[in-house]
Amino acid sequence: MKIIDVAAFRAKSGTVSPLRRLLMCVAAVLVSGVTLVAPAVVSAGASGIASAAADPCPAVQVVFARGTGEPDGIGRVGEAFVDSLRPLVKGKSVAVYAVNYPASRDFLRAADGANDASVFVQNIANTCPDTKIVLGGYSQGAAVIDAITVADQPQLGFTQIMPANVADHVAAVAVFGNPSIRLLGNPLTVLSPLYGSKTIDLCNGADPVCSNGDDVSAHSLYVQAGMATQAAQFAADRIANPQAPISTLAGQS
Repeated sequence: MKIIDVAAFRAKSGTVSPLRRLLMCVAAVLVSGVTLVAPAVVSAGASGIASAAADPCPAVQVVFARGTGEPDGIGRVGEAFVDSLRPLVKGKSVAVYAVNYPASRDFLRAADGANDASVFVQNIANTCPDTKIVLGGYSQGAAVIDAITVADQPQLGFTQIMPANVADHVAAVAVFGNPSIRLLGNPLTVLSPLYGSKTIDLCNGADPVCSNGDDVSAHSLYVQAGMATQAAQFAADRIANPQAPISTLAGQS
């Protein structure tokens, strides 16, 4: 399997904005032969997608972007994450929003997901100021979350930049198999000044999407590796105590 020369790609695109580089590099990874497509399997989990009408201001609002090739919804990693989070928040109501975007091999369409997620998050922050928002994404979905938490100006079709004060309403961010680690050289914990301190950015072993490794199968094993549960515990801790010091580093327990 051919792997792109990431260092050369970074140097070549050094004057390009982080978001543009991220989406360009995600596309380059596919060309290089590393698939970002997740197994199209619907989980038997019962996390569900909560409607705004049923619970207009939940205690916790999860916003999750699925990985490439997964069916509409929050995907297997998202479902495992939410199913693990619910019992950890001590009976608090948990609503779930699935980011609406193609999650296809046209990776520049990740901007559609970023716009959709941003509009939804801003609406929750404005209409339900006491709701604790949890952002999450897997694979290409992680790039969607990167966009809304890193970009500070419109670019590549992403126009719904989140105001800085929205960060005050976000309790935690959890991303899995995030291409920014490998392609921009840093996890979201470092890339985002506003959200980095409340983020867990997990890479499963030698997953080539988020590391320099070559274990392609690792990219589809985040649930089996226990990382959805690990991220849920992190998010629950941040919801319960937003000022707690961060003790979980990217990719480590």
